[in-house]
Amino acid sequence: MKKTHLTETRFVNLELSRPILRGLKDAGFDQCSPIQDQSLPIALRDRDVAGQAQTGTGKTASFLLATFQRLLNDKSETKQYPRALILAPTRELAIQIHKDALQLGKYLNFNMALIYGGTDYQKQLKAVQSNVDIIIATPGRIIDFYRQNAFSLDHIQVMVMDEADRMFDLGFIKDIRYLLNRMPSPEKRLNLLFSATLSFKVTELAYEHMHQPVMVKIESEEMTSASIKQSAFCPANEQKIPLLLGLLEKHKPVRSIVFVNTKRCGEKLADYLAANGHKIALLSGDVPQDKRERLLADFQESKVTIMIATDVAARGLHIPDVSHVFNFDLPQDCEDYVHRIGRTARFGAEGEAISFICEEYAYSMPDIEQYIGQKVPLERISEDLLPEMIKPAPRKPKPRVQKPYKKPVRAQKEKTSNTAR
Repeated sequence: MKKTHLTETRFVNLELSRPILRGLKDAGFDQCSPIQDQSLPIALRDRDVAGQAQTGTGKTASFLLATFQRLLNDKSETKQYPRALILAPTRELAIQIHKDALQLGKYLNFNMALIYGGTDYQKQLKAVQSNVDIIIATPGRIIDFYRQNAFSLDHIQVMVMDEADRMFDLGFIKDIRYLLNRMPSPEKRLNLLFSATLSFKVTELAYEHMHQPVMVKIESEEMTSASIKQSAFCPANEQKIPLLLGLLEKHKPVRSIVFVNTKRCGEKLADYLAANGHKIALLSGDVPQDKRERLLADFQESKVTIMIATDVAARGLHIPDVSHVFNFDLPQDCEDYVHRIGRTARFGAEGEAISFICEEYAYSMPDIEQYIGQKVPLERISEDLLPEMIKPAPRKPKPRVQKPYKKPVRAQKEKTSNTAR
């Protein structure tokens, strides 16, 4: 992995306690990324930070280290809980933050709770009712617990909002404000906000609920990382699956994500890839949470090498060593293109993003190129990239459950009325 993305600032030269530095050393972190270099010295002096940087540049470590140090600095004899709340817009991002927190905080005696919807309701409820130092949560589930008086926000010392722009996109801002208004006043806590973009709405939120925040922006001349090699092909619709198989055979990616726009397309593609000998996982919005976590774990452990995903996976996932991203379907939202291809070339690595400009979604490419400020180079489809493929057996239709007929209530009333007449 290249280290050109790092600064000369080393973590040992910052005001970090020894147990934190031990965790960083074990994780292989020595030098700061630009967002860490500019935000950590401010946050470690108890100043609020609103930070902007591209995805995969180390924002998570920035706010985790600042949170750890603030709680370590608390010398109160009697601790009151919880002491820190970290909010993330998606379950996947919350899970990743919790994983990083356990790694970086392995030598710290902090109790951490992971709270998100879709699973483990009673287990999570019990966790927030205990003496938990740090809660890492999605807004919906944590508000549910708060309204049950399962925990108090009266003693929050650190408040973190990650992917704040995504909070707006998903309609969570009312929930966020609800929580912020029930914490100690902004000057009595450390407030950290991180986002891929500091839009007007995000900036307004920062000034309203933070105490004189310092704006830290890591500007990039390019909307997408220079470490990502981008290219595109123009296949006919019937060429898309053979072309993907040909490219997989040519590049032999260690780990790749194939993005589709619909679950139906994902299921069809999964059948073809599996029939042609590929180990695949399909991740879509309606996959139950326990199965979703199992699929992601299999992908990270290389039990499967290709993950087919809808845009539910385009944000918040940090999966190492994703060498290739394929846009089997071009996204209809320009920002989604940036977030999709940002799943590769993370934290200084190099990666490749290959897009299919097909008949159905070709209209999206001009808008994408305008948004990212560059042309995506077109490649020629050669015969060797369209191999013969094995067709999968047709899926068995799901059995239809025949519901018992119920006579409409209204019809019964009308019959009674006519009889009465």
